[in-house]
Amino acid sequence: MIRIKKAGLMTTIQDLGRRHYLSQGVPISGAMDDLSAQIANIALGNNANDAVIEFTQSGALFSTEADALLCLSGDGACLKAGTQRLPANRPLFVPSSVELHLENLPSGCRSYLAVAGGWDVPEVLGSRSTYITAKFGGVAGRCIKPNDLLKSTSAISAVTMAIGDGLRGDAINYPKWSIARDLFLPADRKTIRVTCGREFDWFDISSINTFFLQDYTLGRNSNRMGYQLDGQALIRSIQGELHSTAVTPGTIQVTNNGDLILLMADCQTTGGYPRIAQVAAVDLPLCAQLKPGDSINFKEISWKEAEKLYIHQKLDLRKLAFTIGQKHAIT
Repeated sequence: MIRIKKAGLMTTIQDLGRRHYLSQGVPISGAMDDLSAQIANIALGNNANDAVIEFTQSGALFSTEADALLCLSGDGACLKAGTQRLPANRPLFVPSSVELHLENLPSGCRSYLAVAGGWDVPEVLGSRSTYITAKFGGVAGRCIKPNDLLKSTSAISAVTMAIGDGLRGDAINYPKWSIARDLFLPADRKTIRVTCGREFDWFDISSINTFFLQDYTLGRNSNRMGYQLDGQALIRSIQGELHSTAVTPGTIQVTNNGDLILLMADCQTTGGYPRIAQVAAVDLPLCAQLKPGDSINFKEISWKEAEKLYIHQKLDLRKLAFTIGQKHAIT
């Protein structure tokens, strides 16, 4: 249980999103960086889909109202108790009445705080994720604000109980082990792998070359719905109109002006701009950590390779959860 004193910028409750209502026009939402959200949960023995707090950069301040087992993951901020910097990607036992705050990291934008059992908010359409535009999910469909009291659920797994029992005491405590989050990410975090979109051939060869050879800069007009990517405008060789068609997080659209929009977690379910490319699912966490002014470039891979990367990551996360479960199995 924690009490929010300062909420920071765009702080919400998220899980892995709602994927069964796209036909009704309901966006997926969920954690922008779903890899970090899953790692924070797995480190505690939680289900990977349990609700987490998504912090955008730093500025949040909160205190524990009871003993808490927490984990922070992501590149947006580090967790501190006074001047003590607490390690990320591992369980943290924090006793009652400790004040914690997030301090900015220059390497990213978003961080995720998991609690043993997950944060206790109602499910809406099968998910606890906040969708602010429609004002549902999370905490009353809104951003977290000062004086909010956030509680954990009572659904504590045996693994989570074992982790907590091994750390419990009168002071902040954590194990020697941690999850190597970097091993789940490519070494080159500036290059985003994409597959060709359905309207890829609507653009002339010079624009295709531009798309893959130039750097794009994240514009200030970027949010959870989509990113504005600043760069040389692309030119269409086919000028026909596109009927509204399916889009998803990671879809890269090209506007009538030739500008790029990278759709993110809260994006609409259909769109009318041509789709030049689709970001590989395993690289969306890299996009989630971008800040205005950051630059990226794109590299083409096949659909088969994108699928293989996704499957391998999912298998590695399952192996990770299994290993932590075995380490803390009750014998």
